[in-house]
Formats: sequence, structure tokens, C-alpha cells
Amino acid sequence: MSTEKQILVLGGTVFLSRSIAEHALARGHRVTVASRGATGSPPEGAAFVRLDRATGEGLDALRGRAFDAVFDVARIPAHVGPVLDALADDAAHWSFVSTISVYRHFDILSDELHEPTAADSTDAALEAYGPSKVACEQLVRDRLGDRAFITRPGLIVGPGDRNDRLGYWPLRFAEGGETLAPGPRERPVQWIDVDDYADFLLDAADTGEHGTVDAIGAPLEFGAFLDRVGEALLERGVLSAPPELTWVSQEFLLEQGVNPWAGPDSLGMWVPTPDYDGFQTRPTGPAAAAGFRASDLADTVKRWWDANAEAPQLKAGLSRQKEGEVLAAWHDKPAAEGLAELDVERRFTVPQAETPAYDG
Repeated sequence: MSTEKQILVLGGTVFLSRSIAEHALARGHRVTVASRGATGSPPEGAAFVRLDRATGEGLDALRGRAFDAVFDVARIPAHVGPVLDALADDAAHWSFVSTISVYRHFDILSDELHEPTAADSTDAALEAYGPSKVACEQLVRDRLGDRAFITRPGLIVGPGDRNDRLGYWPLRFAEGGETLAPGPRERPVQWIDVDDYADFLLDAADTGEHGTVDAIGAPLEFGAFLDRVGEALLERGVLSAPPELTWVSQEFLLEQGVNPWAGPDSLGMWVPTPDYDGFQTRPTGPAAAAGFRASDLADTVKRWWDANAEAPQLKAGLSRQKEGEVLAAWHDKPAAEGLAELDVERRFTVPQAETPAYDG
């Protein structure tokens, strides 16, 4: 275990930033979390500073304090500069969480980046997400130099995910019956477990890692991915038999109004090939060389089930009616009766038109 350190987590109340704070506390560090406190409470044992980065209110409570490691997940460039001005000089290590959305091309494996937004941009639109993160990266890199470690995660999954695109699959498998799966089976899919990511960032602070790397696990074929989800539920006792999968071509799914990735009438983790093959095959070697170790998918699914299954916050998934209609069309037969009743009986909900696309 690393020696006690002074840790600052900018955020610290939801998902990844909360996981970082919790893991740091478990390692015996003194942890301060700084946020508005609007989306959750800090982990037990952490000191809390109320900070509104849009206005700068609360920043004086941190100014001049020395931290062994700072962790930031900001997406708005205008929120990054003032915090750097207040804290960068006295921070031994600064970890900035970026995104693989900084890359301009998703269809091919390319390191070409989006043009950054202005350093004082306050644009929170999803369309500006990648360019904004490029600008944030530049601010951190320019100010911290070799004290900065910038990681670009792909899809982060696991306990506490408020933008859940993994959870539809274990929940749907638990319902049983014929389940629609998006072909081809060979399509690649990548993700990073939130707990693995938190440990990686804390380890990197201990060893003084610097530079910029993608933070992602090795790609897996979608067929193997769904097989492993099913195996995890079998091992956990949720299922008594493997899921009954019917693989449907992506062209047919798109014709039938099934959407990729997230939102209403969608299948989580699925993106069309080859349009997103570069997005799902980012290199894993640099992160592994920096100390990243990925959990087995079955362990990720079990942790997800234990933490999220009772009250999931899905951002992807099909209604039973939509799934049944698509399967019937695929088999060229009338849809079964009673599909709407299956949705009424469901103990979880899938995204509707009014569901927010992203809970930041």
C-alpha cells in the first residue's frame, strides 16, 4: 500500500470521480473532494469543499494548498484554467481524465485530433465534447508538463454508472426468452471498468506516470462479449441456462429503427461496423505499460449486478414490444400477442424520448 498522501478529487460524488475518492480512502489517503454537491454526497471519510467551477465560488478554500495528487474529470475548458491557476504550482501530480472522443475519426484507427475549442469556452453541448476535451488537455499539459498524466478512456462501465449502456444486457438476459443480438458477432467492442480505472489512476500517481495514453481494455468480439455476460450471470446464479440469442444483421436492425449505442430503441455497446471500428480498437499497450490491468468481464458484470441491478439508470435498451416486433420481422412472421404487457411487468425501464441523453 502506498504511503499516506493528500489527494484532491475535483468532483468526487458520482461514478468515476467518486470511485477514485473511495479507492483513495481505502488506501489510507487523506481525501478532499471539491464539487457543487448537486449530484451526490462525498464518500464517508472525505473532506468536502463546495466548489462551483462555473462561478469560481469556493476556489479560495483550495488556493495555496499543496496536494500530492489531483484528479480532474472536467469537460468545460473555462472550468479548467482557474483551477490550474489556483492549484497547479503546488500539485506534485495531476491526473486529467479526457476521452477517446478527442479523436477526429471513428471509422479508422487514427490519432488525428479534433481542433480544440477556445480555452475559455463554456459550451456544454455534446457536439463540443471532443473538441472541449482537446482544449482541456492542452491547458493541463501546458501548465503541468511532466507532472501531468492525461488518460483518454473509452466507454467506462460499472457500479454507479448514470449513463449505463452495459446494463441492458444482463437485465435482458435475466428476463429469459429469445433475445435480439446485433450482428455480426465479430464486431469489436471495448470498455474500461470504473474500479480498474480508479486503481490505475491512483497507481499512476504513486509512480509519477506522465504523458498521454488511451485508457481502455483489449477489444473483444461482440459474440464473445455477450457470451461472457451470460457466463457471469450463470456463475452468479441469476441464470440457469445460457441466453437464447438470435443474431440479426446490422442492416436489418437499422432498417427496423433500432439505434446504436444509446437512446430510445437502442442496443447498448453496439455501433455499426465499419463506421466505428477505429473507435472500438484503440491500442491498449501504452496503458498496460503504464500499469493498467483489466478485470475479467465476468467480474465487471458481477460487480455491476450487485451494485446496479435493483435500480439501474439505463441509457440504452429496447422495449420488449420493439424487440419482439423486430424479431418477428426477422423471422418473417406476425409479432406475438402480449408484448406490451411484458413491458408493463418489467422491473426496469429503458430510455424514452424524454430521457436525457447524458447525465454529466
